[in-house]
Amino acid sequence: MPVLRAAKRTAVADEALIRTLYEEHGRALLAYAARLTGDHAAAEDAVQETLVRAWRHPDTLVNGKGSVRGWLLTVVRNIITDRFRAKAARPAEVAEAPAAPPVAADHSDAVLNSMVVLDAMDRLSPEHRDVLTEIYFRGRSVAEAAETLGVPPGTVKSRSYYALRAMRQTFGGRGAAVGEVAG
Repeated sequence: MPVLRAAKRTAVADEALIRTLYEEHGRALLAYAARLTGDHAAAEDAVQETLVRAWRHPDTLVNGKGSVRGWLLTVVRNIITDRFRAKAARPAEVAEAPAAPPVAADHSDAVLNSMVVLDAMDRLSPEHRDVLTEIYFRGRSVAEAAETLGVPPGTVKSRSYYALRAMRQTFGGRGAAVGEVAG
């Protein structure tokens, strides 16, 4: 039992030592570490590691060589320096590249829409089909389509209106499909 009591007494004394060290030097250690790291969380980690080392080596604190605060500040600086060097020695961390390149989007919907639009265009009169081809597929303005087709711009507008209306009826009111594929 005497060994157990001695161990318990030592643990209580060690805890009191660390508590006293933190109360007396904790703010100075944290300020110093924060200045060195520029990161409050990293500074807290360094101070905690310093106190753990002080707990492991209490005899160093009471040997009468130098000040306790000087020893603690040196330990904090060494911990931060070691972490900085370890980080610099490792290659920079980058996001993990996927093993396989991403799969291209499924283009079957676009192919199907194109087939449906082409089928609907085949049902239009040649005049209406030519107007839609010039405006939507060749990207021409109304004036350019009128010049190419040899008709007035008003006729191009009228034919495109009636052609799109006929195509919407073919799709059963799903006019958005025409704009997605043709536009």
